[in-house]
Amino acid sequence: MNDSQDREQWASRTGFILATVGSAVGLGNVWRFPTIVARSGGGAFLLLYLVIVLGVGIPLMMSELAMGRRSQRGVVGAFRDLSPGTGWWGAGLVAPLAVFLIASYYSVIAGWTLIFTLLSAAGGLSGLGSDGLTELFAHLTTDTLLPVYGQGAFLILASIIVFYGVSAGIERWGRVLTPGIVVLLLVLLGRVLLLEGGLEGAVWFLTPNFADMSFDVALDALGQVFFSFSLGMGAVLTYGSYLSRRDDIPVNSLIISLADVGIAILAGLVVISALFAFGIEAEAGFGLVFIALPAVFNTLPGAVFWSTVFFLSLSFAAMTSVISFLEVLNALLIEEMGWSRPRAVVTVGVSCFFAGIPSALSEGLMRHVRILGWDIMGFTDMLTSNLILPLSGLLTTVFVAWIWGTRAAGAEVFLGVRRSGAIPLWSFIMKYIAPLALTYILIAGLLS
Repeated sequence: MNDSQDREQWASRTGFILATVGSAVGLGNVWRFPTIVARSGGGAFLLLYLVIVLGVGIPLMMSELAMGRRSQRGVVGAFRDLSPGTGWWGAGLVAPLAVFLIASYYSVIAGWTLIFTLLSAAGGLSGLGSDGLTELFAHLTTDTLLPVYGQGAFLILASIIVFYGVSAGIERWGRVLTPGIVVLLLVLLGRVLLLEGGLEGAVWFLTPNFADMSFDVALDALGQVFFSFSLGMGAVLTYGSYLSRRDDIPVNSLIISLADVGIAILAGLVVISALFAFGIEAEAGFGLVFIALPAVFNTLPGAVFWSTVFFLSLSFAAMTSVISFLEVLNALLIEEMGWSRPRAVVTVGVSCFFAGIPSALSEGLMRHVRILGWDIMGFTDMLTSNLILPLSGLLTTVFVAWIWGTRAAGAEVFLGVRRSGAIPLWSFIMKYIAPLALTYILIAGLLS
């Protein structure tokens, strides 16, 4: 193990939790979660999502945090140092691949939020109904240059934060960026439920229709858990490597998970209720948050203010996720290649930018390019969420349960925790439930 005292640590537990919640929340909850819910059966999806959170999400989060803290390494180093001489370090390469692909297209959508922030502040969204907003969003995504400019600007801002390291950069900005989105979503929920049809949408979202449950919905739910919890990406593991031996991993995991699920449900209530209130079709896809929510803002007094603050906060939420993605890749280059942080930050930022250009142009200049029927951004999202992330999660689960071993891993997970009765349950899930579920979903994803 690397017990070097030189490794950076979180300055406080609150800073760690806010940064990790920020990594988990981001656009994954406010943008992706409502989109997947709208196309996957509402309450049926939500129920399956919650079951997977309990059965797979939380145990895996605990395991990744433990791997990081025990090894004091990033994702590749953690696999290598916890199983020296076994060749399992190669499993650690899957997560950086996933997070690189996600960062490439996620930064494109994050760039949309910056552009919408500027448009809103200039009054460009004011007075537009759902049709006008749909047209505006289509113009943004099909333009040749705007999406690329937005992506580049966002990656520059994220790279500047990551440049300053863990406590001075990631933790400090996590404290600033994470909380505001919650307050604004609560205000929006109070408003949207008063709109005609809004309450109907909330009921549809919260009421499971068992006829809507299917394997495809379960696959979407598992992919969303991995995406919104940042599992299989190495982000949780990397953040765990900055923990101290005093930190309570089970309690921290529960707090982070509850916050993540709570914000996902809150965002889902707001967006789905808005869909019903304004008659917006779920087929709007990834543009839902850019169409449904501005339509809600335009019913509020001071619409320009609320819309601007929301998209600014959405940009902040996206920022906390992107910096966690970049940090996974930076830690890999710094630890495994011996690079300086400035060199790693510039290399990662530039690489993600160029890799993301096809996604930025997937609705515009490259709209005719289809991969197995998907546009470039949709294919990249499907590939990472349904295949690479579950594969990374499966490798991590097998590694923790059978290579590192649940006895040694459990000792690290529950270090200093008196609630030892939880260890057998966690061990059983990691040995049997999680691997079987992930294997089943992974095979189905490959065959679908």
